[in-house]
Amino acid sequence: MSDHALTITGDPRADALLSTDPNALLIGMVLDQQITMEKAFAGPAVIAERMGGTFDVAAVAAADPDEFAALCAQRPAVHRFPGSMAARVQAVCRVLVDTYDGDAARIWADAGTGAEIRERIALLPGFGAQKAAIFTALLGKQYGVTPDGWREAAGAYGEDGCFRSVADVVDDESLGRVRASKKAAKAAAKAEQGG
Repeated sequence: MSDHALTITGDPRADALLSTDPNALLIGMVLDQQITMEKAFAGPAVIAERMGGTFDVAAVAAADPDEFAALCAQRPAVHRFPGSMAARVQAVCRVLVDTYDGDAARIWADAGTGAEIRERIALLPGFGAQKAAIFTALLGKQYGVTPDGWREAAGAYGEDGCFRSVADVVDDESLGRVRASKKAAKAAAKAEQGG
């Protein structure tokens, strides 16, 4: 668990949930796709509020898929693609319940190396190599999960002062630096493709 309060969303309530609930942090990472980081990582708090005040992965996993999708689509929507992301959130919650006793921290608690953490995360629905590396960096930089080789497992995202991802967001200034870095990376990729 985090040694200090995370400041990713700009909403103290949502950040407090991320700081104290590994399940919420993981689901925030699930949602971090094609929307702002702040909105993605605030998503678990919105889901918790709409489901009675707590973020309960067992309840999310067991929810009727159509009802959960409707809950995620309720304005303001949890994600710009509420239906598909609701299904993905439920799929990850089912893995957490079935494999990790409903506790995301068990993914990394007994991992001997950073590579093992990254590999376990990469097996989750909606995670690939890059997202798993970013989450490994977030765990190491801000959540105190630093087994041997975690920086190497996180790749470039594990470097200090790189401002490449949510792993480096600690305040408004760092958020701006991460945004600028992502914008520059997109522009470079577009230029490389000739367009």
